[in-house]
Amino acid sequence: MTKRTVFQSARIFDGESETLREGINVVVEGSLIREISDRPADENADIVDCGGRILMPGLIDAHVHVYTAGLNIGRVVQSPMSYLAHFAAEFLHASLDRGFTTVRDVGGADVGIALAIKDGLLKRVPKLIYGGRVISQTGGHGDFRPGDHALEAEHFCGCARHTDQLAVVADGPDAVRKAVREELRRGASHIKIMASGGVASPTDPLDRCQYSDDEILAAVDEANRAGSYIAAHCHPTEAVHRAAALGVRSIEHATLIDRETAEFVAGTSSFTVPTMAAFFGLLEEGEQLGLPRISMEKLRLIMDSSLSGLEIMKHAGVRMGFGTDLLGGLHLRQSTEFTLRAKVLPNIDVLRSACSVNAELLRQTGKIGCIREGATADILIVDGNPLEDISVLGSGGDRISIIMSDGSFHKRTI
Repeated sequence: MTKRTVFQSARIFDGESETLREGINVVVEGSLIREISDRPADENADIVDCGGRILMPGLIDAHVHVYTAGLNIGRVVQSPMSYLAHFAAEFLHASLDRGFTTVRDVGGADVGIALAIKDGLLKRVPKLIYGGRVISQTGGHGDFRPGDHALEAEHFCGCARHTDQLAVVADGPDAVRKAVREELRRGASHIKIMASGGVASPTDPLDRCQYSDDEILAAVDEANRAGSYIAAHCHPTEAVHRAAALGVRSIEHATLIDRETAEFVAGTSSFTVPTMAAFFGLLEEGEQLGLPRISMEKLRLIMDSSLSGLEIMKHAGVRMGFGTDLLGGLHLRQSTEFTLRAKVLPNIDVLRSACSVNAELLRQTGKIGCIREGATADILIVDGNPLEDISVLGSGGDRISIIMSDGSFHKRTI
């Protein structure tokens, strides 16, 4: 018979409601939450007395890059995969230590690391949802060759399409379709395209749209027919509007969004996934950690709009997921996304974004991001109430007494 674990004397945040539930037990059996009731605990169970602490779902980070081992992406994509895999393992271990029991990789992670987790070669890590390589136009945000880069035959496939560990460059609707199909063949659960310029890429203006409507529609059509979806990197408001209008489900960053676009997005089926931790981390540490000068200049162009965009989306009713987008050693700042967002958003909104909203985005409502019977037993016991003081989650996991992932204890100090 499978051993039961019973959490009692906790105040329960279920991932959605502002009202904490008390006086009930949460019963875990195997990898699932089997029961939530006031029935007395089975004396043969492993009983955890939470002492009035907060019990809540494991956190979800919907925008990570586990293979991005540094800030100079041009150098990262030339690194041996063996090195990147070791970096990814460190990144994932540390994420679980911070209470993130699920992460979605939106650029780079592949079937190899997914199989290593599935087969138990890589233990004590979050659930990894991966999208394979990103798809970019030539000279777009996923094309990390410097402008003076000579074309080297070994970097191209037989059709002269540039690829590396993190991205594939595809131009025209047919090439985009083929690239989407290839990443889905390799096990991607979603596909990310680059729909605007970005900070880390060397040759593209940050405030310009990328890909034609026909190319984006081709990607959306292919993903939808495969039961998948498209995520799109977008900074300028025009790119955000286009992505939502063309059927993109997950709009990453949405940094320069304005009120009119936010209201439009709120009326569609699209989500946005802002990433404050990356912007502030790069601004403070980017130069010392090797972020190229041109990228620092781009970053300064968007910093003034980063937090105000959250307020705009909040007032428009946009569904905002939770992501961090931290590269290299900046992943240590993952938990700061909570305190940065809380500068302009209510704590409950920030918590929902990392729980129920992200679960809906990932099409796993009722399975993750919630405390519900039948859900996966991803459970945190937190010292302090994040509804009142979100810094209890923003300090890197040191105020989390218990981290349970898939019904197994990763951390237990009570």
